[in-house]
Amino acid sequence: MIIARRNLIRMRRIPEMIIFGLFQPIMFVVLFTYVFGGSIQVGSSTSTQAYREFLMAGIFAQTVTFATAGAGAGIADDMHKGLIDRFRSLPMARGAVLTGRTVADLVQTALTLVVLAIVALIIGWRTHENIAKVLAGFALLLLLGYAFSWIGALIGLSVRTPEAATSGGLIWLFPLTFISNAFVDANQMPGFLQHVAEWNPFSATVQAARELFGNLPPGFEASDAWPMQHPVWASLIWSVVIIVVFRTLAVRKYRRVES
Repeated sequence: MIIARRNLIRMRRIPEMIIFGLFQPIMFVVLFTYVFGGSIQVGSSTSTQAYREFLMAGIFAQTVTFATAGAGAGIADDMHKGLIDRFRSLPMARGAVLTGRTVADLVQTALTLVVLAIVALIIGWRTHENIAKVLAGFALLLLLGYAFSWIGALIGLSVRTPEAATSGGLIWLFPLTFISNAFVDANQMPGFLQHVAEWNPFSATVQAARELFGNLPPGFEASDAWPMQHPVWASLIWSVVIIVVFRTLAVRKYRRVES
């Protein structure tokens, strides 16, 4: 918690870290809503409102996963400046530095989601379920973001500069987020890509959020793939597996880097 507090104080003193992080998701909301909205069919509807509600879960999920690049760059920056060497001399758990960093990134991601949700409400996005389900949807999104921050931590420990960590954190996220059901109905993809999208952990969380928000468009039918039929469970399983695997790998990498 001390390490997390240190990173949160740093974010407060450098507010542009949060401000610039908001620009991209807001641009995606505006561009996809007003440029592509009405020309993309989801379910049996091509209305702008139906696509807007279909889109927002995907934008939320993309926002929390793109925070991976920031997590990796932050850890790489600490390594580059020698801060990790100072922590090495302290009597503390070896996983504390990484856990503190990922918890701080989770808080920043939550703040970003709040602002983005307000923007979405302004342009007409609405939920159609009770508040408990809506909060559960946001909780799944944040859990996915936290899971992906551990991937960012591993990348940050594996490269030499923050710039490399940023590039390494983004290059694989674009195919992951676009070969999914975030922006278009996966049922309209070619056979092979459709199967990839259906079993994509990103898609499971997007589908779960849509169901919990009540944002499934009229006439929409999910595919028979298990993650699409049980998206909440699929999202939970994927996120927990990613956290367990990549936290283990990141802590091992941290120990090797120290030695």
